[in-house]
Amino acid sequence: MKKMAVYCGASVGNKSIYEEQTKELGQWMGQQGYGLVYGGGNVGLMGILADEVLSVGGEAVGVMPTFLLDRELAHQQLSEMHIVQDMHERKRQMIDLADCYLALPGGPGTLEEISEVVSWGRVGEHQNPCIFFNVNGYYDLLAAFFDKMVEEDFLTKADREKIFFSDDLAEIGQFIENYTPPVVRSYK
Repeated sequence: MKKMAVYCGASVGNKSIYEEQTKELGQWMGQQGYGLVYGGGNVGLMGILADEVLSVGGEAVGVMPTFLLDRELAHQQLSEMHIVQDMHERKRQMIDLADCYLALPGGPGTLEEISEVVSWGRVGEHQNPCIFFNVNGYYDLLAAFFDKMVEEDFLTKADREKIFFSDDLAEIGQFIENYTPPVVRSYK
């Protein structure tokens, strides 16, 4: 089974579209045969997504550090729960368990995790697609910032094209299906 690591908020945000699109993503993942790899929580968009994936017969795998077990209220119905020592181990294990990575709207933790995954792909730590599910234009400013990195020669145009922003699940599916990994960076 293909697995998608999804980074998302432990809250639901203040617009109903975030919850609606999270449920739609869970349904789509089930239809496309993707298992979920995520932080393991039962709250916010994390809990909604896991519940939706499980409701369509999908697999949901949580990866949670010990210090968050109580704080994030671990989901009790997951297919698997991996308990790890810290955030570094959590992020590494999520990367290793998944075939692609997607960020739903979320806060600084979501942004930090998907940014690390993008960066690690550029240096050859994985060969998988990175996607920002741009619900309600949530990631428009970040997409513009990546474009600015290209303008200022801090990111190549080829590498920028490997970082996908979309609010359309069919487009996301096509991006994943047609993905070719970036050439691993080398320095002169």
